[in-house]
Amino acid sequence: MAEIIEMPKLSDTMTVGTLVKWLKQEGDQVAAGDMLCEVETDKATMEVENFAPGVILKHYVAAGAQIPVGAPMCAIGKAGEKAPDAPAVAAKVPAAPAPAKAEPAPAAPPAPASLPVSSAPAPSVASVASVPTGRIKASPLAKKLAAAKGVSLAGLAGSGPGGRIVRADVIAAASRPAPTTAAGSVAYSPAGGPLGADEKVPVSNMRATIARRLLESTNGIPHFYVEMEIDAGPLSDLREGLNAALADVPPEKGGGKFTVNDFILKASVEALRRVPAVNSSWLGDSIQRHGRVHLAFGVGIEDGLLTPVIRDADSKSLRQISAEAKVLAGKARAKKLTPNEMTGSTFTVSNLGMFGVTGFYGIINPPNAAILSVGATLEKPVVDARGQIVVGRRMMLGISGDHRVIDGVVAAQYLQALKALLETPALLLLS
Repeated sequence: MAEIIEMPKLSDTMTVGTLVKWLKQEGDQVAAGDMLCEVETDKATMEVENFAPGVILKHYVAAGAQIPVGAPMCAIGKAGEKAPDAPAVAAKVPAAPAPAKAEPAPAAPPAPASLPVSSAPAPSVASVASVPTGRIKASPLAKKLAAAKGVSLAGLAGSGPGGRIVRADVIAAASRPAPTTAAGSVAYSPAGGPLGADEKVPVSNMRATIARRLLESTNGIPHFYVEMEIDAGPLSDLREGLNAALADVPPEKGGGKFTVNDFILKASVEALRRVPAVNSSWLGDSIQRHGRVHLAFGVGIEDGLLTPVIRDADSKSLRQISAEAKVLAGKARAKKLTPNEMTGSTFTVSNLGMFGVTGFYGIINPPNAAILSVGATLEKPVVDARGQIVVGRRMMLGISGDHRVIDGVVAAQYLQALKALLETPALLLLS
């Protein structure tokens, strides 16, 4: 008897998803562990794993359609078996048109054993798996180098045999300017001409969720703002020296470059150790003091901003934070973050310095009590310790705080601690 595969709940807040594309077509033989389709949730684009071996008899949902949690996606049974009619819940979503004979999609391998895969309570319900790294053809060295440089292999054209991504492809991708998001697009139209055609752009599940959460944050949290300028010269000098020393060291032996953001992330954690009241959440009738730091950081993508989370960042070194941030940023840009990689943060860092922004204030990411905003390092005239006007390298740091949890004094103490660490950055190598 045919099994009907239903839309699984891929995140804790998900009620509906958008079926981006089918990875398996009608008539394809599928096994347990194969990936059936890609679904955009309110947080990421994820693959749905199959647990019912057989032949795909029918798609109940067309690519591009929205589908509620629990609605039928497809039927799987024996070759030649008649597909059952979709249950009544299918009326909520557009039925798939009678498809032309489609080219079979390549089989997706099961997720590797090292990645967590949620189990299904019954074979008629699919579940989500982390993105299988085996789907991308790349050499082991290219994968390690991509992780070290924060380069996403998704969509990267390979120059090796059979389109395999090799070391040279990753180096070339890392040397190109990072693509900007929709909010900062650099796709120019001809001078004197229109910007483009008038159009209504559908709101994605992710964009709608971001909009709802930001509205809840600004309307429900009493924000206040504090800023401080720091001397970024010592940080710039230390980073340049480290990167020069590691330039010829292969990634597998500890090589790779540190970014300014790596130091900011590490310093923000150590500043929380000195001012732990900032690492808190408002619970209504009490304030939760968090004993561990689960550090979120902003990554811009086409649909807005994602905040992947480095868990237990307080137990990790600068090198560990750097490596994990690069991997998470790559997965964020590829929309392959798992729900566990996007939830449970206790503090957030947003850095727009790479865009030349000198200073700004972020909107608090609930349930955090604060968010740190980081601007660009600028050369400007400053007065040194001897009273001389010299060229200084300055950086502006801002903090948006939840006034129910912390006040201006605590925010100022946190910025003082952060300033001390970033102006003596060698301390970050010892913790």
